[in-house]
Amino acid sequence: MPRLTRQDFERLLEFRTSLREFQRWSEDQAQAAGLTHVQHQLLVAVKGHPGSKPPTVGDLADYLLLRPHSAVELVDRAEAAGLVERTHDPDDGRVVRVQLTGKGDRIVVRLTRAHLSRLHDLAAVLNELVDDQDGERSADERRPTGQGTAG
Repeated sequence: MPRLTRQDFERLLEFRTSLREFQRWSEDQAQAAGLTHVQHQLLVAVKGHPGSKPPTVGDLADYLLLRPHSAVELVDRAEAAGLVERTHDPDDGRVVRVQLTGKGDRIVVRLTRAHLSRLHDLAAVLNELVDDQDGERSADERRPTGQGTAG
């Protein structure tokens, strides 16, 4: 493993700052749409859930890294706000699934369009940082044994 250089830390700082700026911007966008940032994440998790059936509260807890009871409370608040609704699984009535309402769907689609554009900008920063790092690794690999980078 090559030694860490000051430039490595500068790159990491740049990425972490860009990531935090994206998060702050995302929180502001959610608030402007009348949501908390966690409600926005919930809507994305419901809309982005793979498969033909809507997610369960347990699925949502996993996606959002929440304890199950916290996910239940979040879904309760989102349901009260008219963003999601609970439905029973047609194959197993004991299983409760969460789906978007029309209102929730309209909001998450609008927010996602804006987020994808902004995410593209963040990906460009990350790609530049990774490309710089890969270029340095290649240069290190081309050096004869015993010659590393000064750091």
